[in-house]
Amino acid sequence: MDKAALLQRYAAGERHFQRVNLRESDLMGMALAAVDFQGADLRQARLGKASLVQACLRGADLSETILWGTDLQQADLTTAILREADLSGANLWQAQLTQANLIKASLSGANLSEAILVQAILYEADLRPSSDQYTNLAHANLQGADLSYADLSGAILHHANLDRAKLCRANLRQRMPWGALVTDLTAASLQGADLSYANLQGAVLRQANLEGADLTGTDLTGADLTGAILPDRAELTSS
Repeated sequence: MDKAALLQRYAAGERHFQRVNLRESDLMGMALAAVDFQGADLRQARLGKASLVQACLRGADLSETILWGTDLQQADLTTAILREADLSGANLWQAQLTQANLIKASLSGANLSEAILVQAILYEADLRPSSDQYTNLAHANLQGADLSYADLSGAILHHANLDRAKLCRANLRQRMPWGALVTDLTAASLQGADLSYANLQGAVLRQANLEGADLTGTDLTGADLTGAILPDRAELTSS
């Protein structure tokens, strides 16, 4: 389907475009709230600054798609493929991303507050703040998510659920040496999480629950662990 046909049918009130092929389409800035792109092929499409509020993108393939600044509030991206997608500065507030594939995706400065990322794959994803925005994962559900090698330096993760998440060798250190931007894990739940060899230098872990977490080789130099629950016999790296 070409762009003109899509927009004409959408303007006429149609919302259901399941499994449509929009690969490499230019939909920059388009208003497509509540559109149903379930199972659609959107690989390498350009959707920057588009409005996809409450859109259904379940199982859609958005590999290498440009989604920077896109409004995806309350969108359903369950099992969507977002491998190497650019979601910098995107609004994913309360978005459903259960089992989504976000391998090597750029989420710099994205708002993922209250998003659901249960069992999502964020291997080598970039979740650092952008120059003017924090990556907001406050209260997000990341149970069992794979964030191995992900860059989360300076991200907001307070009250996030990271139970059983994989954070092996992830970077969660403060962004700047003078502490202007720190990774905030205040009251986060990391029960049973794999933090082996992760970098948490200067991170804020006040009242965080790390019961049963794997801290093998984890660097917690300068981290604030006030009131945190640590695993039994935890060996904390301080150099």
